[in-house]
Amino acid sequence: MKVRDLDLSYNPVNAEHAELGLPPLENAVTHANDPGHPVLRFAMWSVIGLLMALSIALASRLFTQPAGSHSGFQLVAQALSSNEFWAAVAVGLLAQTVDGALGMAYGITSTSFLLATGSSPAVASASVHIAEVFTTGVSGIAHLKLGNVNRNLFLRLLVPGMLGAASGAWILSSIDGKAIKPFISAYLLLMGLYVISKIFRKIKPRGGEPRHVAKLGLFGGFVDAVGGGGWGPVVTTTLVGTGNDPRTTIGSVNLAEFFLTFISAGVFALLIGDQSPWTTVAGLVLGGLFAAPLAALLTKRLHTKALLALVGTTIVLVSTFNIYRSLLA
Repeated sequence: MKVRDLDLSYNPVNAEHAELGLPPLENAVTHANDPGHPVLRFAMWSVIGLLMALSIALASRLFTQPAGSHSGFQLVAQALSSNEFWAAVAVGLLAQTVDGALGMAYGITSTSFLLATGSSPAVASASVHIAEVFTTGVSGIAHLKLGNVNRNLFLRLLVPGMLGAASGAWILSSIDGKAIKPFISAYLLLMGLYVISKIFRKIKPRGGEPRHVAKLGLFGGFVDAVGGGGWGPVVTTTLVGTGNDPRTTIGSVNLAEFFLTFISAGVFALLIGDQSPWTTVAGLVLGGLFAAPLAALLTKRLHTKALLALVGTTIVLVSTFNIYRSLLA
């Protein structure tokens, strides 16, 4: 889950994050502003409407089973007694702890571990994206209400990001999982190395409008769907790392992320059919609910560079193990 309540005030840790190209820390923000522009109003109500429609559809699917099938309550009981559910809870807890402390890497962390537990690339990415629909929606609305969204940047990212996400989900769902799994693990390994590399980077701020936003959105959406994560590390860190305003960049990228995540989840749900990983999704969401205190503690106790090294190294090791196991299969 990635519900971000950002502390945008100046403090030593936020200054350190800005130097490394990371989002600010999360904090309780109680004031709210109107989204303002009609386009942003429409985006906000679209998010609310889509979340309501998806919630109703999921509840209907769970509690209106055909005659002779298990009831919704029986399915819930089965999920609570399954190892798959509790493994997903652990993954969701870990991934959201990482994301809450760093402001990114939920997707690549959770996908790496789901692959290690035996999930196919399509099922792992589908699980992550379906779970993220709700949390990115809440995050996007929060950023809109707090005035953190740059309308022009949001619109420049939106359509290319959705196209990239849809194409990535279609490709991943159309290819044999065993054949592509080593390549997905290799991508995640590179993303882990990228996270580690941020320890040694020195950001040189620049002025002016960000360039090549559409291309960046298309690429970010594609690799996010194919790799189960990467929108934040690719898009947010590229824009912030080249000197763009962190507050409006993070808000705009997060709002756009809801729509591309919704597209990815929809394509996955249509193409993987009966493999729809509802038990895994529920576990990811539940695990994420308990992660905020751990993220706060981790952020307080560990230096940001140490946390980057820990997370990046973990992703590299897990991805290397996945590659090794795939090659032996």
